[in-house]
Amino acid sequence: MASVLSDCGVDLDMAHRVNLVLHYVLFIPALLLNIMAAWISWKLKNKSSFIVYLKNLVAADLLMTLTLPVTAADWIPGVPVALKAYNCQFGRVFFYLCMYVSIVLMGVISLDRFFKIVQPGGKRLGQSALFGKVVCAGIWIVLFSIQAVPTMVLTNIPPPANSSTRGLCMGMKADMGKQYHEGIITFYNIVFFVVLIIIGFCYICIAKRVIESHRNSGSVNGDGKRKIKARVFIVLVVFLVCFAPYHITRLLYVPQQMKNKMNCQYFSMNVAKKMTLWLATTNICLDPLIYILLCKAFRKKFYELKTPSSRPNTSTEDI
Repeated sequence: MASVLSDCGVDLDMAHRVNLVLHYVLFIPALLLNIMAAWISWKLKNKSSFIVYLKNLVAADLLMTLTLPVTAADWIPGVPVALKAYNCQFGRVFFYLCMYVSIVLMGVISLDRFFKIVQPGGKRLGQSALFGKVVCAGIWIVLFSIQAVPTMVLTNIPPPANSSTRGLCMGMKADMGKQYHEGIITFYNIVFFVVLIIIGFCYICIAKRVIESHRNSGSVNGDGKRKIKARVFIVLVVFLVCFAPYHITRLLYVPQQMKNKMNCQYFSMNVAKKMTLWLATTNICLDPLIYILLCKAFRKKFYELKTPSSRPNTSTEDI
C-alpha cells in the first residue's frame, strides 16, 4: 500500500490531516452562525411557506454542523475502527441526509419566491404555512426513507478489529449495499443538477421582474438594481462554488470506489473527493449570510440582535 501511494505521489495521510484541521476550523464559526440563525428564525412567526422553509433549512444546517466533530474524527491518527464503522453506518449517513435536505430546500425556496414575485396571485395555497409544513415533512421523510434507512440497514457487515480503515465503508456492505450506494449517489447527483437549474432559472426571472417593476414605477435607483443583481449573483455563485466541484468529482470517484482497486486514480480521486466535500460543507457558514440578504424579516431580526435600538430600512424586496 505504501509503495503504491509513493509511486502515485499521493500523501493520503497528509491529506487526512489537512482535512481534519479544515473541518475543525470550520466547526466553530459554523456552530456560532447557525445557532444565531436558529435563534433568529425561532423568533419569526410561521406566517408563510417561505418562513417554514427557512426554518427547516436552518435546522438542516445546524444538524449538519453538529455531525462534523464526529465525522471528521475519522481522520484522527489511531482512531478506533469502531468509530469509523459508526460513521460508515450512522454518522455520515445523517451528514449527507442534512446536506441534501438543505440542497432540496434551496430549490423549494427558489420556487416559492418565483411564484410569489414573478407570478403573484394573492393568497395561494402554496404560500400558506400549512402547505410549507407539509412540503418540509415530505422532504425529510422521503430522503430519510430513500437514503438514510436503507444505507444504515445495508451497512451491516462488522469490520474486523484489526482491519485496514481504507475502503472500510464499502467493506461493510454486501453486494446489494454497494449497488444501492451507487444508485443513491446517482440519485443525489440528479437532485443537485435539477436544483441548480431551478435556482438559476427562478432567481434570474425574479431579478428581471423586480428590475422591470423598478423601471415601470419610474424609479431611477440604479443602486437598487445593482443590489438585486448582486443578490442573485451571490446565491448562484455560493451554490455553484460549494456544491458543483463535489458532485462533479463524485461522478468520477464512485466508479473507482465500487471497484475498490487501490490504484493511483483511486487515491487521487479519494483526495479530491475529500477536499471538495469540505468545500461543500462550507455552505453551512454561508447560508446564514444568504438569509440576511434574501429575507427582510430575518434581516430585521439580525440588526435588532446586533444593535437593538437600530431600525434598518427593510423596504428592499425579498428575493
